[in-house]
Amino acid sequence: MMFECNIDGVSFRLKEQRELSFLSKYGKVFCAFDENDSGNISFGLEKNGSKYFIKVAGLPTTNAVRNPGEAVSALRKAIPVYNDLKHPVLTELVEHAPLDDLYLAVFKWVDGECLFDHWNFAKRPMYTHPQSPHNRYKQLSIEKRAKAFETIRSFFKLVVQKGYVAIDFYDGSIMYDFENDITTICDIDYFSRAPHINTMGRMWGSSRFMSPEEHELNANIDEITNVFTLGAISFLVFGDARDHSFEKWNANKELFDVAVKATSPDRNRRYRSIEEFCRAWDDARI
Repeated sequence: MMFECNIDGVSFRLKEQRELSFLSKYGKVFCAFDENDSGNISFGLEKNGSKYFIKVAGLPTTNAVRNPGEAVSALRKAIPVYNDLKHPVLTELVEHAPLDDLYLAVFKWVDGECLFDHWNFAKRPMYTHPQSPHNRYKQLSIEKRAKAFETIRSFFKLVVQKGYVAIDFYDGSIMYDFENDITTICDIDYFSRAPHINTMGRMWGSSRFMSPEEHELNANIDEITNVFTLGAISFLVFGDARDHSFEKWNANKELFDVAVKATSPDRNRRYRSIEEFCRAWDDARI
């Protein structure tokens, strides 16, 4: 059974009715995101001219693949990650706190649209509908997309510097402000300290951006995995995340070859580090 809920004129669904008056502390709700499979539900709120994005774990969400307690545990574990990886491109964590059986993480609101907008576009139309963020992004000039990729690269350099692996990083982790041409990374909840061992088999994430070792039980997840992820993101930016063919590639052949090497199924054929990948990328741009 699903329950239709409404706060400040904004509708969302939960599996059971819950009292959510605590949200008023942060202002008036102006949007809700209730279809995540993480077990979190998120809200946009505004108070005295300031906007916030609030993740709430522990509620009975409609599409969750884990129970509320597991969602709370995962969000708690994500807090140090946001603190360790502070970066101009990353959404800023303002505060976090337990609340009875829930857990809240409050971020500054960032304008932009998620490149994997499954709330407004079903998965297949998202790649063909002219108004989807994905397709609008693909219509940007190569110069604007190159600038966006530079921003993402700079974040990955910090990820490696701080000793993390980028687990569950995909187009749903990237927002783009089409009015101001600003890229924001908005979701790093599953990033983990390296070295990380795959204890799941098929790990969290989108298959379009996942290396073979992220499907292999007991495999090492490390900087070479980060190389694959960043290479897969380059196909999102300059080509097609679902079809790594040169026919779908918008940049030069030299950059394509770098992206292909970075995303080799054979770990031994990839670049050994993000730094090596970035050097090869810069050489190919000239």
